[in-house]
Amino acid sequence: MKMELIGRAGAAFILASTVAAHAEEPLLADMFQSHAVLQRDRPIEVWGNAKPGSRIVASLAGKTVTARADADGRWRADFPALAAGGPYALAARADDGRAERVTDVLIGDVWLCSGQSNMVLPVRRTLNVDTEISNATDSDIRMMTIPTRTSLKPLRRFLAPVRWTPASPDTVADFSAACYYFARELKKRIDVPMGLVVAAWGGSRIETWMSDKSLQAAGFDDERLGLARLASTDPAAAARRWGSLWEQWWKKQAPAGDEPWRADTNDEDWRIVPKVERWDHWGEPDFSPYTGLAWYRTHVTLTEDQARKDAKLVLGAVDEIDQTWVNGVAVGGGSGDMRVYDLPRGVLHAGDNEVVVNITNTWGPGGLVGPSAVQAIRFADGSSAPLKAPWRIKKAPSSYGYPPRPPWEPLGGLGVAYNAMIAPIAPYGFRGALWYQGESNTEDAAHYKTYLTELMADWRSLFGADLPFLVVQLPGFGPVPTDAPQESGWAALREAQRAAAVEDAHAGLAVTIDIGDRYDIHPPNKQEVGRRLARVARHIVYGEPVYPSGPVPLSAKLTKKNIIVDFGDIDKGLVALGAEKPIGFELCSAGGVCRYAEARLNGSHVALARGKGEKPARVRYCWADDPICTLYDSSGLPAGPFDIEVR
Repeated sequence: MKMELIGRAGAAFILASTVAAHAEEPLLADMFQSHAVLQRDRPIEVWGNAKPGSRIVASLAGKTVTARADADGRWRADFPALAAGGPYALAARADDGRAERVTDVLIGDVWLCSGQSNMVLPVRRTLNVDTEISNATDSDIRMMTIPTRTSLKPLRRFLAPVRWTPASPDTVADFSAACYYFARELKKRIDVPMGLVVAAWGGSRIETWMSDKSLQAAGFDDERLGLARLASTDPAAAARRWGSLWEQWWKKQAPAGDEPWRADTNDEDWRIVPKVERWDHWGEPDFSPYTGLAWYRTHVTLTEDQARKDAKLVLGAVDEIDQTWVNGVAVGGGSGDMRVYDLPRGVLHAGDNEVVVNITNTWGPGGLVGPSAVQAIRFADGSSAPLKAPWRIKKAPSSYGYPPRPPWEPLGGLGVAYNAMIAPIAPYGFRGALWYQGESNTEDAAHYKTYLTELMADWRSLFGADLPFLVVQLPGFGPVPTDAPQESGWAALREAQRAAAVEDAHAGLAVTIDIGDRYDIHPPNKQEVGRRLARVARHIVYGEPVYPSGPVPLSAKLTKKNIIVDFGDIDKGLVALGAEKPIGFELCSAGGVCRYAEARLNGSHVALARGKGEKPARVRYCWADDPICTLYDSSGLPAGPFDIEVR
């Protein structure tokens, strides 16, 4: 999933995208298109834009309402609640003569589906795809996919056209698979039209989906938040300040004097880049593959006349995140397909000029992609000085970790996806939200529960205080556990997801630990993800007497010889797959030392044998990136990973 980014004033801002309105805003807001699904059994709020002070008459399903546009041209009106049905026409007419009409509008249940790449993953990349596509004949399932864009401020409108699309063999291949399979499964029991609004972005962190207010409540760094606000008014100042913060981070990791962005840095330990393309394609063992930090540098010679001109640095594409300097001055950083950075006056000089780029790559192929033909210093008069000198590269030590990400960066920035992709949806009516995200936050799992809790509260302020959240717990991925327990960011994030859902009366958890793929972060069995989400919805949203996910831990108690773990939500008893006893249980001391524990099933309990005099503080289960989990109930649903105190 590529992003079209245009850098301005030293930062990879999407300033071309942050305009809040088109030449003339539509009478009916973007959400109201032909084939739309509106939420049943509650007042239906419709809104749009008209000449300030004008009167608007809107009609739907034989009902008529009126509204008046405010000083900003914004109008809103509520239709009375309607039962599931349709198709209807929705029409609006202003007293200045403007009129709009959309058709084939259904009334049903509407769901907001968000997250990162596993929510984005399309039907065409799932199991049994040919049959799934040919059987997608229920046109009462409809999807609107919000284009991936960002903004530094909350927007009233989307930055690209949107449309509602009924499911069919011609359209469903590109539908979000998890969202579509959820609706298809749910519709077997809740036979009403299903509307699906997908606002998701592959690789995105949770913080890009949170508003400024919720980021503050979650305790995000005030300096980064301040920079995000500054960037909306003075991007050049924000870029300079961010460059200084980035350099401070580097100096804390590196030996004194190791400042690769400085123009007087020696080239001796920098190798020549074979070709401007992703480094995995070079065929060199130490870059195939490589995730981490790498420094690039090159030189360009300018005349005195060129050095005096207004100019931009054109790098082309970078995979994944860059921070860039010219002659030792930070000029920009971010992510996306195109890096074009304005160069402040005085940065360039006659003679040799140095360009230095640090690239952070956290997943898959990485590097300076270019192409080399576009890389240049481009001047305001249309001329340019190509970056013809070879690029050189040097790795950064892996022990340094990853630098902080710019607060305006699309996937890891602060609120920028929320501003462009969530804010314009409100106050559309939803039956609930599906959240499938977390892979990009596994290195910061300690804070994820707070983030998720604040995000749910944040979105409820837009879509209703009791908006249900159906959270997909991360599946297994990566190395399986060995003969000793180990720490795992993936396990810690699953626990944060579980804890956030347990403490929220309107949230439920779909456990997927057993349907991952240790070799593929995008497991293709999204049909089962959809089935499990639908089961959670039946319990949380519709109040059906069905357990939402599988066995859940209630308590861990110390007895004379054992630790007794009590489970609830059990369908016809606990079972162990493949053996008489379940595996994957750990007993952990107060100091954090864990060991595997022998487990025995006993009704709704699991008894863990403890050593003589041993007083464990916690019980963990299936604590690894890709654990082998064998505890289920008779419904075939697994007990999910957990970490609970012994009492």
